[in-house]
Amino acid sequence: IFDEVMTGFRVARGGAQTHYGITPDLTTLGKVIGGGLPVGAFGGRRDIMEQIAPIGPVYQAGTLSGNPISLAAGLATLELAAKDGFHEQLDATAKRLTSGLQASADKAGIPFTTNQVGGMFGCFFSTEPVISRFEQVSRCDLQRFQQFYHGMLDAGVYLAPSAYEAGFVSSAHTDAIIDETIEAADLVFATL
Repeated sequence: IFDEVMTGFRVARGGAQTHYGITPDLTTLGKVIGGGLPVGAFGGRRDIMEQIAPIGPVYQAGTLSGNPISLAAGLATLELAAKDGFHEQLDATAKRLTSGLQASADKAGIPFTTNQVGGMFGCFFSTEPVISRFEQVSRCDLQRFQQFYHGMLDAGVYLAPSAYEAGFVSSAHTDAIIDETIEAADLVFATL
């Protein structure tokens, strides 16, 4: 089972499964398919999906299933994400942001590591060059992360409020917005 609630359409047109070359039995998707509105979906191999009613014995329903407003917003989002170059631009924007944050931290002499795939990124106050396991995040300087988070918030930049959460860029993030974010980070890192 591939949980694409966070990664679906953010890391590649076909989600993390396409990015990493994995074909799951089942996939779950969240509000990205509703343009950010409440909705979810699951899908998978034909033999599994044929177990769902009306063909199979397993009944599935929900109060938000098929909400027309969510699905209209989702369709518009998916049409945008399907355009040529969309994911390449998302990846480039996230790389520009994480490279800028890393440069700001380096300039201030702060141990800092970023991870990034597609439009998703993470920020970690650590000397480890790659953060890929929960235990590594647990060893990061979480207090310094909170200081950074609040400093950025005071500067008008909202980031994920915990090192345990991913941050995201979107197609709405322009070069000017990324530049403003990096400028704010320069100021905040200098205070840590």
